[in-house]
Amino acid sequence: MTQYTIPKLSLSSTWKDIDFPPLKNDLLLRAAKGEETERAPVWVMRQAGRYLPEFMAVRKDHSFFECCQTPSLASKLTLQPIDRYPNLDASIIFCDILVVPQAMGMEVLMEPLRGPVLPDPLVTPADFRKLRQDVDVQKELGYLFEAITMTRKGLDGRVPLIGFCGAPWTLMAYMCEGGGSKTFEKSKSWLYKYPEESKALLRRIADVCADLLVGQVLAGAQMLQVFDSWAGELTPYQFKTFALPALHHISHKVRYCLESLGHPGVAITLFAKGANAPSTFSLLADPAVTGYDTLGLDWTVDPVEVRSIVGKKVNLQGNFDPTVLYGGKEGIEREVERASKRWLQAGGGWIANLGHGITPNVKPEDMGWFLECVHKYSKRE
Repeated sequence: MTQYTIPKLSLSSTWKDIDFPPLKNDLLLRAAKGEETERAPVWVMRQAGRYLPEFMAVRKDHSFFECCQTPSLASKLTLQPIDRYPNLDASIIFCDILVVPQAMGMEVLMEPLRGPVLPDPLVTPADFRKLRQDVDVQKELGYLFEAITMTRKGLDGRVPLIGFCGAPWTLMAYMCEGGGSKTFEKSKSWLYKYPEESKALLRRIADVCADLLVGQVLAGAQMLQVFDSWAGELTPYQFKTFALPALHHISHKVRYCLESLGHPGVAITLFAKGANAPSTFSLLADPAVTGYDTLGLDWTVDPVEVRSIVGKKVNLQGNFDPTVLYGGKEGIEREVERASKRWLQAGGGWIANLGHGITPNVKPEDMGWFLECVHKYSKRE
């Protein structure tokens, strides 16, 4: 096994001493181990978000990154959907994937009309000098670890808590583009102009991501997810050549570090949105190789077809169309019933979710009805 450097974290020797309430609902964790559970556990990406009036009430007085970086606020926002919806089977810590570029020394702003903005992006490899050589995740991101421990206690064992990070390629795209993009011409041109330097950058990002995930687990996260939101912008060759090695580095380093610290480890999900080529799915089919127990699917693929490619070793998560939540009560129920039949036909471990994050204009009552319908139609005979 490759030797990895274990991050210096304050919880490295004391994580066993944290007294958490016993878990009452382990449906998510069982599905993530491949069990065909009595019904699908369900949670929703961005479930703590702008569609909730209680979320907006908090945001009215606090900036976005203030919420991310203040443990009491992050914990409060994380708990809001759990308090509102008894049918949720998981909680995911409130934060943002762009805290990693911040930790690496880049400025990240969240502008109301433009979204994330990095005003001083990486233009050429000479700009590596803008990045911290060694990132102390305890110093730069310790607020997230504190928020996770606080949230685990606030959950009182109701559901498991998920920690997360962005994937290296997605973070690199933001760091080179200076924000979101429709064409990704700046970041993708790096792969053609500077292939070796791109790999080096992806590896540096992966190191920070892995350290961040290890810290989240030691702080109390019971499962992890890596978000590769822009994976679908890559050709299958680019995904295999650039994105995949960095993803492997994260999962393998996390597992090595946790094992070295005496931790039993947690399941890890990879959500590579849009990376739907059969050849790509084949590369992700064996958790023993990739280190990822579950693959998140977007709404453009069929679970039966994906299962025929990946087999039964890996579990699947997803993949309801996010806009189904605008379909009205009858439309939501009809689609959940239809899609659940496909998922049950696909078999294997299944975690129900949207195929991307919930959008801001969803009515809270429609989200609640969606969860009820998943409970009803995902039951196994």
